[in-house]
Amino acid sequence: MLGQLDYVVNFLTYLAVTIPILAVGIFVFTITTPYKEFDLIKQGAQTDDPKKMAAAKAASHDLGGKIIGLAIVLASAVYHSVNLWDLVIWGIVGMVFQVIIFYLFEWVTPFKVVSEIPNGNVSVGIFASRLSIAAGLLMAALISY
Repeated sequence: MLGQLDYVVNFLTYLAVTIPILAVGIFVFTITTPYKEFDLIKQGAQTDDPKKMAAAKAASHDLGGKIIGLAIVLASAVYHSVNLWDLVIWGIVGMVFQVIIFYLFEWVTPFKVVSEIPNGNVSVGIFASRLSIAAGLLMAALISY
């Protein structure tokens, strides 16, 4: 019975560290883009304007992909980490990596991602999302000892 309690405490401890890292990641993602994802999403939900609705979809795909990408990295870090500090370090690296991937995408494309998403280009938001998920999968695979 005592062994079972250790597993529960370990689960709760890692959960108590992982959820705030994910929340900080969402905050970091929203302050490192020139557009405000949550404002775009809110405006799209409160209007019948097709352009605002499309901008909301593009922003939600973009931000959602970054969140999924970071969650994938965190899942791998929980599995491979040797202690909580190791998990925190990999979480920070995952956040930074997602931001770098976004700006690399901005740099290599012939259009401006930072203007296409707020202008309602859903395909750019979806592509950015998939790129973030792919980056998260690759980084997760690289975490090993």
